[in-house]
Amino acid sequence: MGTPNRLGDIEITDPQAMRALAHPVRLAILDHLRRHGPATATQLAPDVGATPSVTSWHLRHLAGFGLVRDSEPGPDRRQRRWEAAARGFRFEAPLDPADEEGQAAARVLSQQMFRRYADLPSRWADEVGPALDPTWLRLAGLANTRVVVSAEELAAIEDGIERVLAPYVTRDPAERPADGRGVLLMRYVLPEGSEGQVGEAGSEEQAGQAGESGESERAGESGQAGQTRKAP
Repeated sequence: MGTPNRLGDIEITDPQAMRALAHPVRLAILDHLRRHGPATATQLAPDVGATPSVTSWHLRHLAGFGLVRDSEPGPDRRQRRWEAAARGFRFEAPLDPADEEGQAAARVLSQQMFRRYADLPSRWADEVGPALDPTWLRLAGLANTRVVVSAEELAAIEDGIERVLAPYVTRDPAERPADGRGVLLMRYVLPEGSEGQVGEAGSEEQAGQAGESGESERAGESGQAGQTRKAP
C-alpha cells in the first residue's frame, strides 16, 4: 500500500486488506479517527457501536494492514492511543478479470461502503440542514448530472475533480479560514449497464435549498480522501 495520489490517501491493493476493512465497525473506527484525531479504544467504543475490548481487537486488525497506527500517548500513558495512517483510503477492482479474489474483495468493500453512507444525505437534510444559516444553506444540496463519456474521459473528469480538491484537502490546518467549517463532498460515480450506455447527455437535476446545488461524494470507483473514499 502507498499514497502516490494528490489527496494523500492510502491505496489498498491487497484483497485481504479490502476484506479486513469491509466491516461496519472498522469503517466507523477509521471515520472517527480521521474526523476527530487520535483516540483510545475506550473513547472510540461508544461511537463505533462496540465494547472497548472488541474495538481494541478491530484496531489491532486494522493496524496489521497499515490502516491505523500508534499515536503519541495521552495524559494516561496506560491507555494506548491510535490514529489513522493517512487522510483517507482508496481501492480499485483489478483490471484483470482472471483476478477473481481481487474482484470479489473490492466488491464486498464497495457494497459495505455504499450501505454505510446510504442514508447520510437524508439524515443531513433532517438533522443538519434546517439549522444552517442561509449563507451555508444556499450552497448545500445535490446535483444529479448524466453524461455520455468513454472510460478514459471519465477518468479525466475524476482527475480534474481531485485536482480542484487537493489544495483544500492537504493544506495545513493553520491555513484554514477563520470562518471555515467542515463540508462533506459526496461523489457517486455510477456507470450505467450496457443497455443504458448510449443516450442524450447533459440532463441535470438539482436538488437543494432554494434550488441551489453544491455537493458531490464518491463511492463508485476508487477511495476516501481527506475524507475521500473511492469504491469500485
